[in-house]
Amino acid sequence: MIVYKVFYKNYDLKKGEFIGALVERRKDLRGKTKVETGLRWAKLTFGQLVEDKHKIFIVPHESNLVSNTKSFMEKGVYSKEGYLGWLSRLN
Repeated sequence: MIVYKVFYKNYDLKKGEFIGALVERRKDLRGKTKVETGLRWAKLTFGQLVEDKHKIFIVPHESNLVSNTKSFMEKGVYSKEGYLGWLSRLN
């Protein structure tokens, strides 16, 4: 499973702001790299939340931490608050 953490470039603060996460369940990326497929998905999903969707970037992460958590995998798209809330319940 691939978890894409989605960020928005904030040039004023010189950092990326975390805006959400995407959970990729497919093993076949259909000829695309993880970054290509994740970035396209992130722009489609979170593009309306930001001023310039070209400032969206992702950090893909292969994860088996959540592979046994069916509810996490089923949803697939998480807001910042939803993802951080889910992580806090793990601890």
